[in-house]
Amino acid sequence: MTYRFRLLAGSLLALLVIALLVWYWKSRSQPPNQSPASAANRVQPASAPTPVAERSATRIHAHNLLLRKGPNFHVYVRWLDGSLARTRRDVSPSFDRPQSFDLFIQTGVIRVNIGDIGHYIDSSVSGSPLKHVTLLADGRNLKLTGIIHQVIPLPVQVIASVSVAPDDRVRVHIIKIDVLKLPVKGLLGLLHVSAADLIKANIDGVEIEGNDLLLDTQKLLPPPHIRGRLTQVSVDSPDIQAIYGHAAEDIERVELWRNFFSLKGGTLDFGNLSMHPVNIMMVDISGNPWFDLDLVNYREQFASGYTRMTADSGLQMFIPDLRDIPKKTAQQNDSIQWFKDRNIPPPPQITDSAKR
Repeated sequence: MTYRFRLLAGSLLALLVIALLVWYWKSRSQPPNQSPASAANRVQPASAPTPVAERSATRIHAHNLLLRKGPNFHVYVRWLDGSLARTRRDVSPSFDRPQSFDLFIQTGVIRVNIGDIGHYIDSSVSGSPLKHVTLLADGRNLKLTGIIHQVIPLPVQVIASVSVAPDDRVRVHIIKIDVLKLPVKGLLGLLHVSAADLIKANIDGVEIEGNDLLLDTQKLLPPPHIRGRLTQVSVDSPDIQAIYGHAAEDIERVELWRNFFSLKGGTLDFGNLSMHPVNIMMVDISGNPWFDLDLVNYREQFASGYTRMTADSGLQMFIPDLRDIPKKTAQQNDSIQWFKDRNIPPPPQITDSAKR
């Protein structure tokens, strides 16, 4: 009995020592003068939210829009439904940095004048052996004429078809090459003229595959680049027409719409302004068949039109075509001097906009 009593007393003493050790450990881990209950009920301060850059793209729609891509190339947008997407996650799209965004087409039809393409090839591809290029439509094909510089300058004529290639590239299939009016395909005997001889080697955006040239327009043309799922490319004189997605129904639906370019959502910078979310509607007021808009050099066009704010904090911008902007004269007063002297009338564009 005495043995059992001693065993029970020893067990109780051991449990008491363990309880004291646990209490001591907890008291050491808590701040001074703070009870366990207050520590359990303490509200942790909310951590500051980690800033997350805006990632959403800006939805875009356009009808009869003429986009200038450099001084020698125009793209005619018959209809476009897509987005203006940033090219870098940490840089907002900006009209002042055309490389900062791409035009992604979900559905749309764009046209490029065949003569513009020939002029662009002739003036922009430096070091090419092909000079004095002229490009024309030949039924459903293209006809290119020029001078190829081999050992001696040789007049050349090329007949080619166009179609969609993988990866949304354009396939130019050379049907026939005429040198000195002698028809060849591939090589011409001693003259050794082939598809590869027509262009400078190692041009970014051009791949030679037999008698075909695979063209990546995103690399060949200046920004902003046009991307999307290309479903059809065809010669429709005087243009080459490219169709993205299924745009036939959209074209019929918007046939009577005014020429416009709208942007909504996301973030956009232009000049000293930044808009988030974007809500801009640009409307052509020139009455020409195409809305001639130069996004890279937009300031003069924006300054020559007039802008008003809508009830939902958007901007409606009524803009003349680039070719319709009048040249400034010495008498035109755009300075702020009229603000300091009530006897000087404001600039005409301000009073004309107020009348509207």
